[in-house]
Amino acid sequence: MAESLGSLKRTHNCAQLRVEDIEKEVILTGWVQRRRDHGGVIFIDLRDREGITQVVFNPEENSEVHEKAHGIRSEYVLAVKGQVVNRLEGTVNPNLPTGAIEILVSELKILNEAKTPPFMIEDGIDIAENLRLKYRYLDLRRPSVAKGFVMRHRVSTAVRAFLNGQGFLDLETPMLTKSTPEGARDYLVPSRVNPGAFYALPQSPQLFKQMLMVSGFDRYYQIVKCFRDEDLRSDRQPEFTQIDMELSFVDREDVMSLTEAMMKHIFREVLDVDFKESFPVMTYEEAERRFGLDKPDIRFGLEHIDLSGMMKGCGFKVFADVASKGGLVKAINVKGGATFSRKDLDDLTSYVGNYGAKGMAWIKVTESEWQSPIVKFFNDDEIGQIAEKTGAEVGDLLLFGADKPAVVNESLGMLRNELARRLGLVDKGTYSFLWVTDFPLLEFDGQAKRHVAIHHPFTAPLDEDMHLLDSEPGKARSKAYDLVLNGSEIGGGSIRIHQQELQQKIFELLHISEEEASSKFGFLLDALQYGAPPHGGLALGLDRIVMIMSGADSIRDVITFPKTQKASCLMTEAPSTVEPEQLTELNLALNLPKKETT
Repeated sequence: MAESLGSLKRTHNCAQLRVEDIEKEVILTGWVQRRRDHGGVIFIDLRDREGITQVVFNPEENSEVHEKAHGIRSEYVLAVKGQVVNRLEGTVNPNLPTGAIEILVSELKILNEAKTPPFMIEDGIDIAENLRLKYRYLDLRRPSVAKGFVMRHRVSTAVRAFLNGQGFLDLETPMLTKSTPEGARDYLVPSRVNPGAFYALPQSPQLFKQMLMVSGFDRYYQIVKCFRDEDLRSDRQPEFTQIDMELSFVDREDVMSLTEAMMKHIFREVLDVDFKESFPVMTYEEAERRFGLDKPDIRFGLEHIDLSGMMKGCGFKVFADVASKGGLVKAINVKGGATFSRKDLDDLTSYVGNYGAKGMAWIKVTESEWQSPIVKFFNDDEIGQIAEKTGAEVGDLLLFGADKPAVVNESLGMLRNELARRLGLVDKGTYSFLWVTDFPLLEFDGQAKRHVAIHHPFTAPLDEDMHLLDSEPGKARSKAYDLVLNGSEIGGGSIRIHQQELQQKIFELLHISEEEASSKFGFLLDALQYGAPPHGGLALGLDRIVMIMSGADSIRDVITFPKTQKASCLMTEAPSTVEPEQLTELNLALNLPKKETT
């Protein structure tokens, strides 16, 4: 039977005691990690959130307590009282902070029993993810999992301390708001008191934080939940957490400088990592040209080499056709990569196919010759030019992409990351920040036959590109900026449009009519007429930051109760059906496809 805690109130945690505590009488509470019976003396590793302490039940010290300990099993919840003593010579565990001491138990209470768990509650074991998520409350007991949440707490604490010290106000914005679908799909919430009408859960507090700037709250932040109904992968969840900021009377350099100072503060406080230098800044154009991606990992080389100009009249028709039609021909020089097997090359070809590439050409540079199915198409002069451009040396492997610029950049950009992973070019304990700026303001959507916003329609254009809005809007750059950490975009923001005329101009370029603009964003357009200050901000992904800092493989590992890739919670079995009466209250009727019968 389980017992109440009674007088056994914890005095110490299970990672706290040391040799200097010898002879102290202490009370510990926690879960049974493991139990060992050594010829009558019973040893139990007692675990709590902080760590593990060994407790000992000796029949010669207290036979009644020792007899009671025979019934203890893994994951039982205990309270024990006893004296701190030295471990016997030869039994010290150097891998535990408490490994030099143990507790000689004089009093025991079994606070609760436990079924045998579906997996061992310890680190270093392979557990199927669906099992981990179904029994997430057990998974969270494992020390390696729990430490990610201790770090998450410390990151959040550091964020609040820094921003509070910079004069920011922590303000909340609504969770039930208006649907303004411009990016991912909204999660919709039906209104019972307004039949046929719906709220949306916010994809971000974007419009509300702009309203706060108009309201005069010139420095706002919140650590806030956001929701997007989109297809998931390792670094995405339907609900996620942002560190959201907005400031008035600033330009982008001010926002970037403050954000950089905050990130340095977080890393110093949480990881004791000190960044002395300013974060490097790279334009979008340079990032795409050198790395193929707008979020490059700059901890290693393997930069792209543009060969388009020299390929326009080359003997290899595939490259020549692409180059002459305005496409890209790029190469990556993998130093020492001539040792790659044909299977390795086939695997890499399949890999770039995931990003739209129709194939991947390659050349091995050996002492005797250049080996490749495509070498025969180049003359000696062209081979010499390729060698000069790529810096090819004996032992190198040249990998080529040729297609539309977007396909080449993404496929070779992702290939570059994959090569770094396979070749072990990156030390996981290193951190490298990068600012990416000067993004295009708009891009042309060939399917919709109109321009769409790269970031969102409230992003201001660069002052020097303002004249392009009337003549060549696709060439206008924006006052947007992304912060990249180790090749992962951890945040982004922009200086906002604060004048109604310019905002209406952007809506026109996006083919958003006056009626549609008024319907979706009327309150913003109205607010801009009442003395809106220049303002801008940024949102950082808290989940992604903690994932990188803790070395986790997925943001699911640093979210307490995450969803699967199908946006379901295996523990609670959400989403689930509801009672017909609830749908009736909401004036809703389901129109599900009929199941086929056999």
